[in-house]
Amino acid sequence: MTEPAEKSDASLALILLLSVLIVATCGLIYELLAGTLASYLLGDSVTQFSTVIGTYLFAMGIGSWLSRYVTGDAMGVFVRVEMLIALIGGWSAAGLFILFPLVADFRFALYTLVLVIGLMVGLEIPLLIRILQRRFAFHELVSNVLTVDYVGALVASVLFPLVLVPQLGMIRTGFVFGLANVSVAIALLIILRKARRTAPDMAAALLVMASLIAGLIFAERMQRWSEVAFYQEPVIYARSTPYQRIVLTRRNDDLRLYLNGNLQFSSRDEYRYHEALVWPTLGRVAQPAQVLVLGGGDGLAAREILKDKRVERVTLVDLDPEMTHLFRETPQLAALNGQAFTSPRVSVHNADAFRWVRQAQGRYDAILIDFPDPTEFSLGKLYTENFYREVARLLAPGGVMAVQSTSPLIAPRSYWTVATTLEAAGLTARGYHAYVPSFGEWGFTMAAHGPIPPLATLPAGLRFLTPESEALMFDFPPDMARRATPVNRLDNQALVRSFSEEWAPYEG
Repeated sequence: MTEPAEKSDASLALILLLSVLIVATCGLIYELLAGTLASYLLGDSVTQFSTVIGTYLFAMGIGSWLSRYVTGDAMGVFVRVEMLIALIGGWSAAGLFILFPLVADFRFALYTLVLVIGLMVGLEIPLLIRILQRRFAFHELVSNVLTVDYVGALVASVLFPLVLVPQLGMIRTGFVFGLANVSVAIALLIILRKARRTAPDMAAALLVMASLIAGLIFAERMQRWSEVAFYQEPVIYARSTPYQRIVLTRRNDDLRLYLNGNLQFSSRDEYRYHEALVWPTLGRVAQPAQVLVLGGGDGLAAREILKDKRVERVTLVDLDPEMTHLFRETPQLAALNGQAFTSPRVSVHNADAFRWVRQAQGRYDAILIDFPDPTEFSLGKLYTENFYREVARLLAPGGVMAVQSTSPLIAPRSYWTVATTLEAAGLTARGYHAYVPSFGEWGFTMAAHGPIPPLATLPAGLRFLTPESEALMFDFPPDMARRATPVNRLDNQALVRSFSEEWAPYEG
């Protein structure tokens, strides 16, 4: 009579250890979803991940402490906790996306959700240890539970960036792991059905599962609805890559690109931005045969460069292959950049520009740096003295480079930090600005090894720039005039901090 009972006990112990693996993986996935969503929607990934992780771990500690007050039916409490985590965690990404355009204080909603999920996850392991303590010796119990828990954390941390976000997206990922959580509860209820009354809990678990399946089915529709509410424009394309969230919107003839919620261009006026980025530089180089573009994965800067027949080769380095593929293969987007990526004069390298420039050889007559604004430290490193020294090594004698440098009107400290940092890297720097209706007053910084030469030529047929208007771009009124700023270095990331401070009043 004891052998079947022992086998049943051993099977339950094995299933419970497997449950540790699943709940550990699910718990970390919910944490990663919250941190990633916060960085996408609020910017500054270091701050968002640090505060989300800290809040989550604090809540787990509270949950662990509260587990001491669970008396009696630990298994029943554990099953119900799993159902709650499945429901709240599974819907967390969808809920945050939907809430972002609707609530005035998104951070309150975010951290409340993180606290609730963390508290319940904190209950899980103490309850499982209590349930398993009759099935293992203490030293085996702690070893087994912690080993499986840490393995679950590794599984989550590897799957999340490499598989889940690029293949499923964040909303579907939440629902999939919610289903994993509720499946644990259902499996345990099936095993325990002869020993206890499980019908009410089973009914609740099946309702949770049904809601998660429904969410999974309608995930894309919810994503689109939330993005339409956020951008207030019809979304025609949206995809999460390992590097960013790419969204394209279109209203009438206006096509707009957003990366992580930040506007990159509007087709109505992007020519102003790209003419201002490219032609003051090319117009000062006697023979710009070799041109390097860092960033610019939409191909719009490359379009402008290819208008110059003196250019023999354009080397473009952009991190995200999805961006360059999208703007090469989509007819409407390829038409916007003049089929730049199919030109035999253009070679594209999908690589981290910070690493690429350190390994690159050769010299370039003109270098154009068109990175997104320094909203977080991973982007801020591309505006540092260290990076500019490496770029300067690639700039040929007599060559000129230009850097997009944010708004000198809204963020003057951030804008002039770029010039200060280029000068610290041994270059001569000179700022200039242009009015782009979608962005407002926008700034660029020109740099060279020696004195920056005067403008020699501009091609005919430009829509915005003339020699007269180009000369005016170097004049700064008092509210945009140069001021003392620190050098942006890898160890201080001063630019990210000043950018966040200066733009905060405009972003809410």
